[in-house]
Amino acid sequence: MAAPQEETPTNKLRIAVIPGDGIGNEVVPEGMRVLEAVGARFGIAYAWDHYDWSCQRFAKTGAMMPADGLEQIAKHDAVYLGAVGWPGVPDHVSLWGLLIPIRRGFQQYVNLRPVRLFHGLKSPLADRQPGDIDYLIVRENNEGEYSSVGGRSFEGTELEQATQVAIFTRKGCDRVMRYAFDLAMQRRRKEVTSATKSNGISISMPYWDERFAAIAKEYSQVKTSQFHIDILAAHLVRNPTWFDVIVGSNLFGDILSDLGPATTGTIAIAPGANINPERRFPSMFEPVHGSAPDIAGKGIANPIGQVWSGALMLEHLGHKQAAAAILSAIERLFTETDVRTADMGGKATCRELGEALVQLAGRG
Repeated sequence: MAAPQEETPTNKLRIAVIPGDGIGNEVVPEGMRVLEAVGARFGIAYAWDHYDWSCQRFAKTGAMMPADGLEQIAKHDAVYLGAVGWPGVPDHVSLWGLLIPIRRGFQQYVNLRPVRLFHGLKSPLADRQPGDIDYLIVRENNEGEYSSVGGRSFEGTELEQATQVAIFTRKGCDRVMRYAFDLAMQRRRKEVTSATKSNGISISMPYWDERFAAIAKEYSQVKTSQFHIDILAAHLVRNPTWFDVIVGSNLFGDILSDLGPATTGTIAIAPGANINPERRFPSMFEPVHGSAPDIAGKGIANPIGQVWSGALMLEHLGHKQAAAAILSAIERLFTETDVRTADMGGKATCRELGEALVQLAGRG
C-alpha cells in the first residue's frame, strides 16, 4: 500500500484539553493517544494545554472555570472536551458554568452530530443494516429554547411562577440552516429535513418554518422536508433511511441527537462538534454522552465517541486525511477485531479499546 501523503502544518496545533467530569477523565486520554498516533503518521504535531475545569473545581472554588476562562483558551486552535456533570452539582449549574459559556462566548452556533450504523455493530432496530442509518444532525447551538431569558416571581406562594422565553432570531435561524444546506450539497443525497412543532408552538416554530422555506429557495438542488418533532422522533426509529441532514432548534436538535445514536447500538460512540464556522473563535469537540457517574472510575467506558470527536476536530482544522484515517480505524475495529466495551456486549476496558484504535489509526 502506498504511503499516505503527509500533511505538514507550519506550527503545532494548540489544543485546550478539558477532561471535565466522570468518564471524561478516562476517554479523553484515549482520544489524545489516537490523535497522537494519527498525527505521527500524517506529520501533525500538537501542543496540549490541560485545564481542570469541572465539578470538582466547583466544589473547591465555587466556579466551574475561572472568570477569565474564555480568555485563557481563546487563542487555541480548538477545545477538546470530555464530559460535564457530577452528582451534588445541579446540572444547570455545571452546564451554564462551563459548556454553555464556551458555546456562546465563542459563537459555536452549529452543533454537528453525525449518526451512523457501522458494520459489525448491531442496531437495536430489527433488520437494520449499515447504510440504513447514516445522517447528520445540525443543531442550533446558541439560542432557541435554551435562551437564558425569563425569571421567577411570587416565590413561596401559591402564585409562584417560572417563565422562560425562547428566542429565535433571523440571523440565528438563517445561519444554522445555511450550514445544514451547505453540508447537504456535499453529500450524495442532497436532502435537508427540518424539525418543527408549528402546530403547537404557535409563534417561534411558524417563524422557524418561514426561515427554512426562505433558505431552501437558495438551494434549488437540495430536496427538503419537514416533520413535527414528535413524528420525526418516531420516524428515526421506524424509517431512518429517510434522512440525510436534519436541522433543528437547540432543544429539538439536542433530543434527536441522543435518540439517533441510540438506534445505532450505543450512544457512547456518538461524536459532537460545536463549530464557529467563521473561525473567529476556536471550535469545541466532545462526545454526545455524559459523564456517566455510574461507571466512572471502573475503566470500562467506551472511548469511541471521544475518538470520533477528535476526527471531527482534525477535519475542521483542515487535516482531512488524518480525520479519515481515524474514522477508518473505527470502521476496522468493528470489522476486523472483537474488541468491544461492555456497552457493545464485550469485555474490553477503555484502555484496551483505545489501544486497538491507536494501532489501527497509526499504521493504516
